[in-house]
Amino acid sequence: MVRKVAAALLAAACVMVGNPPSAEAKTTLKFATLAPPRSPWGKVFKAVAKAVDQKTKGEIEVVWLWNGTAGPERAVVGKIKSGQLAGAAITATGLSDVYKPVLALSMPGAFDSWQALDKERDALTPEFDKAFKEAGFHVSGWGDVGIGRVMANGFQVKMPTDLRGKRPGTIAEDIIAPKVYEVIGGVSPVPTSVTELLPKLNAKAIDTINAPSLAAEQLQWTSRLDHINTYGTYYAIGASVISQRELDKLTPEQREIMKETAKQGSNMLRKTIRKEDDAAFERLKKKMTVHDATAAEKAAWKKVFTDACKRLKGAMPGDVLTKIGAC
Repeated sequence: MVRKVAAALLAAACVMVGNPPSAEAKTTLKFATLAPPRSPWGKVFKAVAKAVDQKTKGEIEVVWLWNGTAGPERAVVGKIKSGQLAGAAITATGLSDVYKPVLALSMPGAFDSWQALDKERDALTPEFDKAFKEAGFHVSGWGDVGIGRVMANGFQVKMPTDLRGKRPGTIAEDIIAPKVYEVIGGVSPVPTSVTELLPKLNAKAIDTINAPSLAAEQLQWTSRLDHINTYGTYYAIGASVISQRELDKLTPEQREIMKETAKQGSNMLRKTIRKEDDAAFERLKKKMTVHDATAAEKAAWKKVFTDACKRLKGAMPGDVLTKIGAC
């Protein structure tokens, strides 16, 4: 599937290929991502970069900084604002540093299917795009990361109360997870960055995560986990963003190529990642001890998420949580 996506992007680019310009005409744009270069995201990002190079006849070079080497997403957003980076592919956590209400889409328990998320995200996209534009960002495309599931090392998490006394990893900038663990009570979350999570799993400083299967697999977290609950807790989303200031420096033709090619890549990934995440989930079920949540257990999780959502309303501006029916 990923190879087909990359091939489609490159095929579209080849239509516009001409003689390459002189090296002096080249503009280099640096983009950041948490994704590894060989991941499904990385393969498409590289195809987008190649397509941009071909469509602009070598005038624009897109360079990706992989594996979170540009820093945590909050730092990446800051670097885009300061001009050190041209853009990034970031999750809802990073996007919330530009416009906090975006994070509501990742509220656990808010959705029970991708279709439900699509409906609400599509309705909110004009609001989000407008807010990002006012902040100096162009959203080239909204995408997905996968369905969050609870995974642990050495024990099974069936009910929320099973997390008491445990040390789940949380992304330091995330404001949702702390509220969830606050509602459960007796949990000792460990704030960390995406790049620090694996070392902390290795050191057993973290014993639980709630993450999409594909992301956890690609970032090697699953190598340190052996239990998984099949209940889908949340639907993780992201987006590709470009600095409007950097776009304005380009010629009108180059600007449209950057915007449209990035949008094509995001749209293709949006269709692909869900299948890739499902496939990763199936692989993990063959390697881990699996628990299929009962109706009563799902109801217990849902109550915790609803209570946490109510506590979040004061910390999250706007009324997106209400709009999407999270609480």
